[in-house]
Amino acid sequence: MSSVLSSTKLSSTAVDFIDEPVLEALLQRNASSEEVRDVIAKSLSKEPLSVGETATLLAADDPELVEQIFHAARQLKRDVYGNRIVLFAPLYLGNECTNDCQYCAFRRSNRAVVRRTLDEGEIEAQVRALLARGHKRLILVFGEHPTYDAEYIAQCVRAVYSVREANAEIRRVNVNAAPMDHEGFAAIKAAGIGTYQIFQETYHHATYAKVHPKTTRKGDYLWRLDALSRAFEAGQDDVGLGALFGLYDWRFEVLGLVSHALHLQKHYGVGPHTISFPRLRPAAGVALDETYRVSDADFKRLVAILRLAVPYTGLILTAREPAEVRREVLAFGVSQIDAGSRIELGAYTEPGDAQCLEREQFELGDIRPLDDVMRELASDGYIPSFCTACYRLGRTGEQFMEFAIPGFIQNFCTPNALSTLMEYIVDYASKETYDVCLRRIQAELDKMPDGPRKQALVDRLRRIRETDQRDLFI
Repeated sequence: MSSVLSSTKLSSTAVDFIDEPVLEALLQRNASSEEVRDVIAKSLSKEPLSVGETATLLAADDPELVEQIFHAARQLKRDVYGNRIVLFAPLYLGNECTNDCQYCAFRRSNRAVVRRTLDEGEIEAQVRALLARGHKRLILVFGEHPTYDAEYIAQCVRAVYSVREANAEIRRVNVNAAPMDHEGFAAIKAAGIGTYQIFQETYHHATYAKVHPKTTRKGDYLWRLDALSRAFEAGQDDVGLGALFGLYDWRFEVLGLVSHALHLQKHYGVGPHTISFPRLRPAAGVALDETYRVSDADFKRLVAILRLAVPYTGLILTAREPAEVRREVLAFGVSQIDAGSRIELGAYTEPGDAQCLEREQFELGDIRPLDDVMRELASDGYIPSFCTACYRLGRTGEQFMEFAIPGFIQNFCTPNALSTLMEYIVDYASKETYDVCLRRIQAELDKMPDGPRKQALVDRLRRIRETDQRDLFI
């Protein structure tokens, strides 16, 4: 552990659990077709995979076996999550940063980027603009800087929740920010956040040291690796992991993410609520190293393998990826995406869709409006969802790992997703999107058995469509 934060209290379970020699050795092993099929069968029973079992899937490069992995990922997605896709938007609130990450436009030595921190009035304006588009779920993003301490982040969370429109409000605020100590995590949790997301970026020690100078806050590998353990100990219900693919061998990073998920499960009784797997993207003032570039084919494999390895963890596919890649990868187990995203500071209140790299952390691959994404999802057989019912009813943490309890998807998840979809099309959708999504709602209703639950849902949908009643859920 470096001296930068050596006096700061770690969690009670603090240990560097990334056993690099073991992980590298696992990646050198060959796996027979029978071994791969055995691991696939275990995953379909909804059991989390061990690191070794995940490595067995990573060793499978025969096209027939890879297709079996894809098929299993599709099936597991349907079994655990149904055909729902949850939508959210990122809201960048400040890009001041004391770190010097070599892949990030916000790094402190980058003079090409425009620095800005939104004030309370600007935050309100951004939230109103997002509400006007139909968003209900946000993730607030901050640089790592003393300005953005726990008190400031908590204040921003409360400011977002305080914004109200006639029939709209933000119902869930997640946070992507610096690692905190126990007190900091507790203060932010008290403000009402959902998931606290921290990316390790890379689990490979030498690569981590190479791209994160030790003289910065982020240069302490263990402090960051231990962060979400501290979050759990401080009372945070849901946490999110992530790795930035392209910094090192993608297969090693998958094993790192699975190791992290298993560590949390072992010590805190619950794994991560979400896992993110963004690929490196161009950024202002950044010279990308293409040594470990992840191809589209390997990207599909890593998503499918993560789905099988951590069956009850939500997988987030970000707008870093081009629209055509997102559309294909969705089928392999993704449960959440952002849409209509802008990552320049203040961008939601400014006209036009052109990106300005000098104001972004990286270049987005999919900048389509939310309405376009909603229409495509419904056309492809998905239910676009803004549901937040479980969080507000206390179905969080261990309870929210979405164990595929018989009937849970049909009785709770699908009805609540359809209610939020009806809200969207009545209040915000274009005519074309309205028609496509209404057909999707009807198709889902047609699949439901008749009875009191279906009738109650039909009544909720009618009230949303014919009155100003909103936020109706079970």
